[in-house]
Parts: sequence; structure tokens; C-alpha cells
Amino acid sequence: MYFKKIILAIALIGLVIAAYFSYFVYTAMMVDNTAFANDEACIYIGSDATYEDVRADLIPLLKDIAKFDALASRKKYSSNVKAGKYCIKKGMNNNDIINTIRSNNRAVSLSFNNQNSIEQLAGRIANQIEADSLSLLQAMTNEDFYRNNGFSKATALAMYVPNSYEFFWNTSGEKFRNRMLNEYRNFWNNSRREKAKAIGLTPIEVMTLASIVHEESKQKTEQARIAGVYMNRLQKKWPLQADPTLKFAAYQLPQYKNKIIKRVLNVHKEIKSPYNTYLNPGLPPGPIGMADISAIDGVLNFEKHDFFFFAADAQKPGFHKFAKTLSQHNQNARDYQRYLSQQGIRR
Repeated sequence: MYFKKIILAIALIGLVIAAYFSYFVYTAMMVDNTAFANDEACIYIGSDATYEDVRADLIPLLKDIAKFDALASRKKYSSNVKAGKYCIKKGMNNNDIINTIRSNNRAVSLSFNNQNSIEQLAGRIANQIEADSLSLLQAMTNEDFYRNNGFSKATALAMYVPNSYEFFWNTSGEKFRNRMLNEYRNFWNNSRREKAKAIGLTPIEVMTLASIVHEESKQKTEQARIAGVYMNRLQKKWPLQADPTLKFAAYQLPQYKNKIIKRVLNVHKEIKSPYNTYLNPGLPPGPIGMADISAIDGVLNFEKHDFFFFAADAQKPGFHKFAKTLSQHNQNARDYQRYLSQQGIRR
């Protein structure tokens, strides 16, 4: 009789323990443990993050971190943290949360344009993915990479086609650079390469001319016409005499550091630089900035016409007047120079 009571007591204790364990498992795995009001909350887990780092990010987002800890340990997540961007949906239980931050690395939309140097581009990208600007810059300026893929310090910017791209947040500098090389090659498909060949330019030369066109005008409706002016000059073996190249050359000099040139003067035309297209024939050594795709396609599909000159239009800011003769161009240029003087722009 006494023995039966002992057995019954043990059974009851076992049931209590089992019930408690079941309750714990249920609340740890199946009950909503989110504490935020939005539809979802995202965390960024670095490549060198520990479980304690992840836990610190989760504390403000969860109702009961202790139960999360227990399940994370049981599922061995605490010793197998994964880097990336992870988004937890409102109403998720701990099991769903762990599965999410273990395997649902979410891509980020990365975009860039108007970056006028590799250094600027590295800084822009560093604000959008985990890699810092130094690691990006080291990868993007690697001499072996240049040599193996047909680029140089002067032409490196041509490889980065401005657009929006999907990347995992924990992308490294080298993976970013390699992906952009593939994007460059995809951009330069057979159709664009054939067009470049037909106008006598390589893809990098197209990118170089497009960077000048883009600096001359952001108006998509004008870019093919401006490209046509420069193509006419190249075909006639005239110097390009592109003012944006003078600005680029000037900005490489100490005296122009942190300055903005609003008016190109004769002194700028005397700068000794391979980028001075008043002194040097043909295209400069590489892009002077990052051209939009519209400017690149504007070069590939340049407008065929008889214009050899253009000047900014004082009556229509952002646009230009085109001329076939030097005398007509000089008049257009005088009109614009007069406008600049009236605005008090001297340099």
C-alpha cells in the first residue's frame, strides 16, 4: 500500500514536471514574443557579432528575452550566429524568430550615382552595407584586379554603372567589387558593344565621353545632341575643348582644393594636365565622373548633325544653344558670359 502511494506520488510529480515542461515549451516556442508596434523590426548582425551582440539588439524587441535565450540555446543558435539583415514580423514566436535570424538574410537595395571618384563611391557604398569605406577602397583600387580585368587607376570609375542593385547587407568589399564587374559586363551586352564598335570607341572610351556629356548637361533630351558635337570633333580630329575636363584638371591641383569653379577662365585652359582637352587631342585618360545611363546611351546613339559648338543658354538654364559656325558660337558664348557677369559670377 505504502509502495503504491510512492509510485502515485512519483507519477503525479512526473505529470507536474511534464506539464510545466510542456507549458514552458509552448510559451517558449509557440507564443507571440514580439514587443514592437510596427509590422516588422529589422536587426543588422555583423560578420564578427556574438550571440550577446544579437541578444542586445533583440532585448528592446522581445517581451521575454529569457525564454528566447533558452530556446536559442536548445536550437544551438547561440553558438551559430549568422551575419546579415534580418526582419522579425510582429506576432512571431521564439521559434519563428530563431528560424528567421538563422536563414532569412534579407537583401538591401543599394544605389549610387553622381560619384566623381572611387573614394566618393566607397564612402557612398559604406553607408549602405556592412563593409567600411577603407575595405571597399582597398578592394576597388587593387592593382592586380585592374590588371586582370582591363582597368587602370584612371579608368576604374568606368566599371561602376550607376543604378540600384540588390545586395546582402553583410557583403564584403571584394564581393561588392566583383559583383559590380559582373554588372558592368552585363551592361555591356552585345548590342551596346556593337554600337560602340560602330562609332569607333571602346566601352571605356564611351564611358569617358559619356562622363563629359553628363557633366555638360543633365537634360536627357540634350545628351545625344551634345554627344554628337563631340563625335563630330573627334571625327574631324579637332580638340574636344570640353570645359568639364578643365574643371576636373583644376580640382587635382592644391590651389583648387575645396573650391567650386562656376566660371571657366582662360587660366584654366593653360593647366598642364592630360585631362585638359584644350591642350590635348582626343579623349582624356578616363572618366571625369560617373555618367548616368542616359548619357552612356546618348553617346552610343549620338545625334547625327552638323553642329560643332554649343554654349549654355542664359534664357533657358540647364539647356544649351548649338551652332554650326564659330561666329555663331562666339555670339552664343558672349551672351552667356554677359549673363554670368550680370549674376556676379566671376570665377
